[in-house]
Amino acid sequence: MRLAAVIALLALTGCKSTPKVEPLPVQPPAPTKESVVNELGKDLDKADHRVAASLVAIEKNADKPKVVVAESRLAQSYLPEPPAGDVAFAMARATKSDPLDYKKQMEFGRQLATAVNKAWEKLEADQKEAARVSGLKDARIKELTDEVARVKQEASKNIWTLTGAALFVAGALATAFAGPRIGIPLIACAAFAGGVPFIYDSPYFLLVAIGTAAIASGFGLWWVWDKVRDSVNSSNVKRD
Repeated sequence: MRLAAVIALLALTGCKSTPKVEPLPVQPPAPTKESVVNELGKDLDKADHRVAASLVAIEKNADKPKVVVAESRLAQSYLPEPPAGDVAFAMARATKSDPLDYKKQMEFGRQLATAVNKAWEKLEADQKEAARVSGLKDARIKELTDEVARVKQEASKNIWTLTGAALFVAGALATAFAGPRIGIPLIACAAFAGGVPFIYDSPYFLLVAIGTAAIASGFGLWWVWDKVRDSVNSSNVKRD
């Protein structure tokens, strides 16, 4: 049994320890495809540029009421319909026509535009980070899938190795106490069991399987022939 224990320990020595898995970074709540952000950004920029261009045309044609009205309506077509409260606020400002009010609103508009640009830049950065983390997740899934397959394969190899060790010990004991007729087939089975993982992974698996089946059939026929011969010999001895 010491031999079996030694073989079992050697088989377990080949097992790889599970590597430490590093945590993945947090994925930002943003699309992973750059095209989604780019297309939306292009559409928003196009609308903003058209509105800004109409406003420039209004300023340069302030003495032409028809042009002002037409350009104003054109600019509004690129924008969502404003709430009634904002319209009332703008009408009151226009009626009052206080330069200080316009200065304050222009400052607020610049600050709002700056905040929107920063938020958009953050969205673009989050999109790139989300794409990077998504790629890391895909790689981790593949890594874990490969690791599970490797562990299953090694577990199967270890089972066959331990089975071969047990059969070898049983064959050695059988040879010593019951004779080679019983022990040698067990030792042969032990060698086969230990080599199963390598045979299965080999490109010549089919040929080896056919050869093994032929050898096993030969052993079976030899066993039957041996039993029949013993039976015939026993009958002849009784007649004599």
